[in-house]
Amino acid sequence: MILVLNFGSQFAHLIARRVRDLGVKAEIVPFDTPAQEIAKLKPAGLILSGGPASVLEKGSPRPDKEIFTLGIPILGICYGHQVLAQMLGGKVEKGRTREFGKEALLLGDKRGLFSGLSRRQIVWFSHGDQVITLPSGFQRTAATASCPNAAFADRKRSLFGIQFHPEVTHTANGPRMLKNFLFAACKAKKNWRIASVAKDIVGQIKREVGDQHVVVGISGGVDSLVAATLIHRAIGNRLHAVFVDTGLLRQGEVAQVSGYLRRHGFKKLHVVDASRAFLSRLKGVIDPEQKRKIIGHAFIGAFEKAIRTELRRYPIAYLAQGTIYPDRIESASTSGVAAKIKSHHNLALPEKLGFQILEPLKDLYKDEVRRVGLSLGLPRELLFRHPFPGPGLAIRIVGEVTAKRLRIAREADAVFLAELHAAREYEKIWMAFAALLPVKTTGVMGDARTYEYAIALRAVDSVDTMSADWHKIPAPLLERISSAIVNKVRGVNRVFYDITQKPPATMEYE
Repeated sequence: MILVLNFGSQFAHLIARRVRDLGVKAEIVPFDTPAQEIAKLKPAGLILSGGPASVLEKGSPRPDKEIFTLGIPILGICYGHQVLAQMLGGKVEKGRTREFGKEALLLGDKRGLFSGLSRRQIVWFSHGDQVITLPSGFQRTAATASCPNAAFADRKRSLFGIQFHPEVTHTANGPRMLKNFLFAACKAKKNWRIASVAKDIVGQIKREVGDQHVVVGISGGVDSLVAATLIHRAIGNRLHAVFVDTGLLRQGEVAQVSGYLRRHGFKKLHVVDASRAFLSRLKGVIDPEQKRKIIGHAFIGAFEKAIRTELRRYPIAYLAQGTIYPDRIESASTSGVAAKIKSHHNLALPEKLGFQILEPLKDLYKDEVRRVGLSLGLPRELLFRHPFPGPGLAIRIVGEVTAKRLRIAREADAVFLAELHAAREYEKIWMAFAALLPVKTTGVMGDARTYEYAIALRAVDSVDTMSADWHKIPAPLLERISSAIVNKVRGVNRVFYDITQKPPATMEYE
């Protein structure tokens, strides 16, 4: 296993993902995890992530200094590179110039991390400070025109520092560098395979649950569907699935998902129509965070009611959740220094239900969840639907959620996705959806003036969700989509296409 010490980097999860992609288990832990606890976990190596702080600031995050005495190979990336240098006696200063984006890296030593690479490499930087004096025992291994110590190493102790980010796709040979660290420096073993992961999860559920009953909430999303399938494989009809119809789901989603589960042996499936209650609670609410909290509480209320009424006859001991690794790590504030962007509502089920928590996907990333689903025989049309937020269409309607706005947003979204499917563009896109804007504009239809809502289309490409670019939908297809929405969705007379990247924008509108 490789431990990633998180200093608040937006790329900490991406580091772990890249390590797993190379076949080695990776876990993210807080930057200040005591060296004694790290030693107990017996990792093959440590990676110190980047972070938003400056090592020159008073009180900036530092790892336990004893990690450098454990004899474990360490790779410092960006901020981690600077921390490693400073804590071992080197010197860091503000750079005369800052480097953001792609840079040409010249290798001075093609051993270690750079084994098998050509002398000139394109890498991705994001820093202002830089290491100007190396600690004793270290040698420079690479430089750029403005950063002379862009990489260094102490090979005797297997300590490495790189100022750039090998985990991002912009660093052309980043995977090769990480591979060299994992297998040459750390002597790590390949122990992370999705087929065996699914089998292990089913075995763990059997051992943990025994002959008890489990209840799981089905949201319509990929995570809860895969979690439910794994548990059903393990305990069969002792699994009780509750599908709360919030009224905020995509068109036809309740029928599609519940129909699939019933056809595949889920005999104890309970579909609860709570759409009126959700809409009532959202009346007059504009603030996005308030929407999320209301929806979270309303979901808990509907879920709890179903348990107390429909499921009171069964000895349920466990509550299962589709929590995935990023949810769990972010919820636990792993770094202690990362900024909060928005709240998650799927971790909020109250302890008063008196159940033990079962989280079969807690160690998996989204793409790993999908791969597990494929190994279980789940259909691609369910597994590879674009990501859909827990609060549903409520956060794709900017401003107040009303019955009319819900209808418009749902129908526009369905038309958009249908056109993408018809053009075979859907699977080229990481996520696409239609959002309803809280503005009305003047239009002309059938020689009559209209004053209707505007729809914003969002389609993005992403590898890691931390950044995204707008998808280049062909202009003729965009034109067909616009015409189809205006013609088929009553209440819309204008369509926009959002070409904003993340950052500065987020994936969703709220």
